[in-house]
Amino acid sequence: MKTDVTTPQGIFGMPQHLTVPLYQRPYVWNEDEQWGPLWADIRRIAEHRLGGAGSLATHFLGAVVTQQADAQPVGVQEFLIVDGQQRLTTLQLILDATAAAFSAHELSALTGQLEFLTHNSAMFLGSNKPGLKLRHTNRDRVAFQEVMQADPPIDYASLSHRDSLLVKAHEFFYGRVGKWLEEGPEPSQARAEALSVALQNALELVVIQLGASEDSQEIFETLNARGTPLTAADLIKNFVFQRLKFEGEDEEKAYRELWPFESKFWEAEVSVGRYATTRSAVFLSQWLVSRVGKEISPRSTFTRFKFFVEHESALSMVDLLRLIDSQSEIYRRLTERAADPHADLNRLELHMYRMSVAQVEITKPIVLWLTEPGTDYSQLVVDRVIGMVESWIIRRRLLRLQSSDLGRIAADLVSTGRGVAESDVLDVVERFLSGQQYASTYWPGDDEVVSALATEHFYRRFSQPMQRLLLQAAEDWYRGYTSPGPSKTGVRVFRDKQQVEHLLPRGWRPNWPVDGAADEADRDDHVHRLGNLTLLTGSLNASVSNSEWLGEKGKRAAVDRHDVFLMNRAVVARSAGGWDESLIDERTLELTNAFLHTWPVPAGHEGKVIDRSSRLSKATVSYAHLISGGLLEIGTVLACTDERWPDARCEVLAGGQVLYAGNKYPSPAAAARDVREGKSGNAWYFWRVENGPWLNTLRDRLLNGEGVVSDA
Repeated sequence: MKTDVTTPQGIFGMPQHLTVPLYQRPYVWNEDEQWGPLWADIRRIAEHRLGGAGSLATHFLGAVVTQQADAQPVGVQEFLIVDGQQRLTTLQLILDATAAAFSAHELSALTGQLEFLTHNSAMFLGSNKPGLKLRHTNRDRVAFQEVMQADPPIDYASLSHRDSLLVKAHEFFYGRVGKWLEEGPEPSQARAEALSVALQNALELVVIQLGASEDSQEIFETLNARGTPLTAADLIKNFVFQRLKFEGEDEEKAYRELWPFESKFWEAEVSVGRYATTRSAVFLSQWLVSRVGKEISPRSTFTRFKFFVEHESALSMVDLLRLIDSQSEIYRRLTERAADPHADLNRLELHMYRMSVAQVEITKPIVLWLTEPGTDYSQLVVDRVIGMVESWIIRRRLLRLQSSDLGRIAADLVSTGRGVAESDVLDVVERFLSGQQYASTYWPGDDEVVSALATEHFYRRFSQPMQRLLLQAAEDWYRGYTSPGPSKTGVRVFRDKQQVEHLLPRGWRPNWPVDGAADEADRDDHVHRLGNLTLLTGSLNASVSNSEWLGEKGKRAAVDRHDVFLMNRAVVARSAGGWDESLIDERTLELTNAFLHTWPVPAGHEGKVIDRSSRLSKATVSYAHLISGGLLEIGTVLACTDERWPDARCEVLAGGQVLYAGNKYPSPAAAARDVREGKSGNAWYFWRVENGPWLNTLRDRLLNGEGVVSDA
């Protein structure tokens, strides 16, 4: 057994076949948990190199285990991947996708460097051997070969395995790399060179190479056995006290008086994305971001902290420890105060509560920057900056936009704002956030939020805690709170775990009947909308929850008994004649208006995006998107394009449903399958608007920027 710390260049640099055995699980990594964070780390390393600190930036990817296969008389050496195939597969995908992006920018030399790491030269191959250095033998084989051997520029939608996670990963990295090459002030050649070096030499792995006769299962089980790894806080603690000793300080006194992290609060385990670690380790990473204004991955916190102390900080270790101790106390008080459901929170404490519910950690470095001793920002300025940052986060959450790039932007905001005087900092923050123009980072405007929430199935799209948070904010708005204005009532709603209740019940059919399939579809489409949801202090009895609206025993009377919430008084006041779809639409707009006032944008801000269509692709667009985008109206008749069924017609219903032959179907695709007597096919080409365009044409128009692109 040989063990080495190496890089992608070291792993893939020689002619070989790395084979994923048949028994290995298929590829499962995804954008939220792996691709997005990995790209953020790679991007950070490349940008450090562009900034002159590149040789210090690395990222550890973990361990892989390979085993030498039985030697072949001819051809390249083969190694079986015992552990780490998800990592190695992803590395191959990002290397190949980056090469394709370089090729699109006519960077032939850099393209060749990366292709050398993914493809074996023809001189080492037999006539029937695939050229890829990494080979899958399980169900991923065909999809992996297809995307890795596709000639750039790649039309991902035309690939026969376009729904494979492997193809989606390749498309994700290709899009991110291409966009990044064009973002900065440097020439694309310089950015590409920095990225190429980062990919080849700055990603580190421990490679354990087994001989053909060694027991690979024993090694695998040992590597994956449970243990207690050192956290970043443990490593930093060791470094800090060694440094104090070197500087001649009293270590015991410093430990007793200045090291704050020996308590249950700081030792508690918290999750940050896909990482679980101690709160102290998370704080130290966030504190470091607040000082350097650069995104830092949890795994590189210690090395970056050490570099900061040795090369960037002008403070002695004891003075730096005093600062950390002071800021950790502010952090602890804010966190504990935010967790009290009945406390009368100030704006900063309320922000901490909301971000905790939303599971957002990236604003903590901004909080630490604004409250850092010596900044002397007034409470009003701090509140207004936090209000803008929270608006940016929440509006993006309302539109369910990706969040993988937001940590970098939050760090950039700290870098932009550090050292700015109080008289200028509000303008600086506003210009920074308003100036974000990419789909992955922009600050949405009012019109887009209104359009998206008008038909959004709010109850299904957001978690219960997030629904509760948003409805609590709406209740505060009813009570006279705006951001950051004072309340007319003097108290916000308590942050208890109130019940989220449907006014029009989910089981509406027994007591809320309507006539016809179109009306049924419309009611189904409204039942989960924002305007049909409210907060109650306790759950209703099931018989009351599903009962008719009016009458002494009706649901309206039950809601009236929960008039501790002003939003419920408004519902009762407007529904003496009943509760229906028109009132749901009216209340949806009212609650959306509450959100817009709670999380405002600067006057005149529209949230313009230069790559808006990238939010959707042919693989993700739905029929409901055509309706919400204004390209397909409810009630439109669709005609079959296949001459075998010339008389087939269906009617478009709410939410992308259709009515065919007197039956309601969840989509045109489901109706088309019935027309074809159970046979599958592409419904985008099967239906067209009667005397109008094909659905595929409408989809292309939507992706080309016509209509409103919103999540449906």
